[in-house]
Amino acid sequence: MNHRELTPTESTLSRRDALGRISLGVAVSALATSPGAASEPAPAPRPVRARLKLGCQKRPTTAEGVQIWQRFGVTHVCGGPEPKNPPRGYWTREELSKVRDLCEKARITLELMWEPFLNSTHIDNTDRPAIMLGKSPERDRDIECFQKHIENCAAIGVKGVKYNLTLLGVLRTARTRGRGGSSYSSWKLADAKKQAEEKTRAGRVKADDYWERITYFLERVVPVAERYKVRLACHPQDPGLPMGFQGVDAVLGTVEGLKKFVGIKESKYHGLNFCQGTICEMLEKPGEEIFDIIRWFGTRGKIFNVHFRNIRGRRDDFQEVYPDEGDVDMWKAVRTYKEVGYDGMLMYDHVPSTPDDTEANRAFAYGYIRALIQAAEA
Repeated sequence: MNHRELTPTESTLSRRDALGRISLGVAVSALATSPGAASEPAPAPRPVRARLKLGCQKRPTTAEGVQIWQRFGVTHVCGGPEPKNPPRGYWTREELSKVRDLCEKARITLELMWEPFLNSTHIDNTDRPAIMLGKSPERDRDIECFQKHIENCAAIGVKGVKYNLTLLGVLRTARTRGRGGSSYSSWKLADAKKQAEEKTRAGRVKADDYWERITYFLERVVPVAERYKVRLACHPQDPGLPMGFQGVDAVLGTVEGLKKFVGIKESKYHGLNFCQGTICEMLEKPGEEIFDIIRWFGTRGKIFNVHFRNIRGRRDDFQEVYPDEGDVDMWKAVRTYKEVGYDGMLMYDHVPSTPDDTEANRAFAYGYIRALIQAAEA
């Protein structure tokens, strides 16, 4: 093929265009790697082969409970010893080992462990409130307990801890009627005016105060998690709440708040117990928005566990329903977790209740999730 020789003017423009493209590429690269420009975690390399697992969480973990897991095909779990809240502030290795051994005997993997006192409990009802109250030196004592728990989990081979950083716990209004005589856990902000006016022992907690307490905690526990290679999975605020509800700016009740959270003390051991239901409860259009949110956190390696529940409604007004009848396409959600390389548990959460047989409701959820996983893995 013949090539026409460039004129001097064309040659100069061509060189300028090439240099401009090179300069632009260098500038973009420098901006992407500049410490000052990195306000959020970058996407993580995807696993070569992600595998979704049917999971569950229950505490205390008992022989009877493990048998139920076996019955419904559960392969990986989040467990916890008895007592639920040990007075010392952490479980011993012997106590943790009993849970592991129960699971291993049933050929079930103990993938996550509950945390003894940072649970989804309202601040007025917890025995160890100092971390969330920002009260020193008591919070330093409790952080040491959390650090000890990380160390003990690593010692018995458990590589994940599930916890909460909530002041307000899980808030709901009256249950609502569901199909077949079921009742649904529900939230209607318009019906919660009396709840909103109640104050907690924390007093007024502004967003900056809340972030200080979160940051203080993460700066002291994430390095320990890195040392022992234990992933810390934090649950979002359930539900998302308006600022100042009960005097608290619940900063982990928005997607932007969760993005900021995972960017504090950046580490591959610091991420989320990604409660799909709770995050949908933060959205105006959950059936449309949730998939890109899964992608954002999933591509950054920040999803450590998934509470796989469906809702009907939106932020400030929703019901927690059976997985097949909500506003979110759960099959599309499963495919999205596969797409981002998520390699972990999908577990039912807040299943509707009935007056006669709650286990049947759980069985329905297990079977539904198991079928979705088998279809996705096929």
